Amino acid sequence: MTDPAGFLRIPRRPAPSRPPGERVGDWDEVHTGQPLLPVVSDQARRCMDCGVPFCHGGCPLGNLIPEWNAYAAHGDWATAAERLHATNNFPDFTGRLCPAPCEDACVLAPTDGPVTIKNVEQAVADQAWARGYVRPLRPAKASGHSVAVVGSGPAGLAAAQQLTRAGHAVTVHERDDRVGGLLRYGIPDFKMAKERLDARIAQMEQEGTRFRTGSDVGGSVDAAALRAEFGAVVVATGATVPRDLRGQGRELGGIHHAMEYLTTANRSTPSCPVPPPLSARGKDVVVIGGGDTGSDCLGTALRQDARSVVQLDVRPRPGDDRPSDEPWPLVHPRIFRMSHAHEEAWDRAGGDPRTFSAVAVRFLGGPSGQVEALVLAEVEPGGRSPRPGTTRELPAQLVLLALGFRGPEQAPGLVCPLGLSVDAGGAFARTPGFAALSPASTARDDEAVSTGVFVAGDAGRGPSLVVWAIAEGRAAAAAADRYLRGGTDLPAPIRATDRPLV
Repeated sequence: MTDPAGFLRIPRRPAPSRPPGERVGDWDEVHTGQPLLPVVSDQARRCMDCGVPFCHGGCPLGNLIPEWNAYAAHGDWATAAERLHATNNFPDFTGRLCPAPCEDACVLAPTDGPVTIKNVEQAVADQAWARGYVRPLRPAKASGHSVAVVGSGPAGLAAAQQLTRAGHAVTVHERDDRVGGLLRYGIPDFKMAKERLDARIAQMEQEGTRFRTGSDVGGSVDAAALRAEFGAVVVATGATVPRDLRGQGRELGGIHHAMEYLTTANRSTPSCPVPPPLSARGKDVVVIGGGDTGSDCLGTALRQDARSVVQLDVRPRPGDDRPSDEPWPLVHPRIFRMSHAHEEAWDRAGGDPRTFSAVAVRFLGGPSGQVEALVLAEVEPGGRSPRPGTTRELPAQLVLLALGFRGPEQAPGLVCPLGLSVDAGGAFARTPGFAALSPASTARDDEAVSTGVFVAGDAGRGPSLVVWAIAEGRAAAAAADRYLRGGTDLPAPIRATDRPLV
């Protein structure tokens, strides 16, 4: 414990971000150039080093949070970075993108405000890079086995790095033109600069991982031939099939899925300033969906100089306190939260950009066939049906559907050759040990399934968080290593049957 009275004398203080009016004018990260270290070290002293560290249970990776808090408090960034990387391949990603369920599980959360664990994690990771502590970790010897990883999102990258470090010859197949999956084309630069992703990919290449872009397994690349070429295959294709919205006028132009919009925006970067074909500039924008993807659309539209932006959430406005039916520390509570994009919109318009308990009823278009307005209605209390007599119009020349995802793409050229099947939730079925279940399999235990195909991340869990994807990638790597060698020294933080807190 760094300071027995730290939590009593030091109030919670999140690391400062740049002023909303400043950062909305560029694509830089929200904390860029801010004095994080003094604030972070002081906040780390609030950690109580609890006898039962509930923050461990709140983190899918089982991060050793009290340990690196103690080292960060004393400015020992080298040891803090070592303890952080012991359980997390990419803390520079999670320190920016994870919603921090660990903080809601902190012992201080119910009374005094939790330790700012996410800020500490980001600072430790950044210091590790700045001070040269992040180096390639090459395996001591080659195993003689090979593994193909299909997909280069966080789950695929984590699995690939773990398997490479175990000595296997790993090749990552990415169907897009660049590596990174949704980390590359789904996450806006203001949340995580792509240079951080590039640095990790370079580290992995130096360790021996090979990347093949434009490699569409199940499409241009024969999946059966791939399975024959490699000793094991890890399927980490993500859950990329979006949920849609039915209603009158859905066929109008100007209505797009969120990832279509975010991808075009992310392809236009400072290093490649090509105007995106789909832009919010000068338009009234309505984002349908109240989650993180909707918030990303909001922040992107503001930076593209949209005329106005409104975000619709079918759920009621959450309260400011943890609900009684979401007890600490077992549940990451749904409380009223403000993302950086919400702060920016509030600063610009003088109010919350979100409309809660609202549902889109229909879309209105003009002679050109483009959407011009959206008709919304309040929802019935406790439901999602429109409430009679509550309809009103919003101007909208761009509508973005951020309604989540149904599951992975089920391309026959991938599913059949690799012996994949689909579970009731639309994800690829698997055993608790991440082994893929074929349609003909009646087995459900790991010992009875030995096809050498494993499923990790959103492709098997369903839409979830980056921290869960990394945890699943690490666990699937351990399962593949055990399959190839009959045993493994790789850590397996979770099983496929573990349930997320969020």
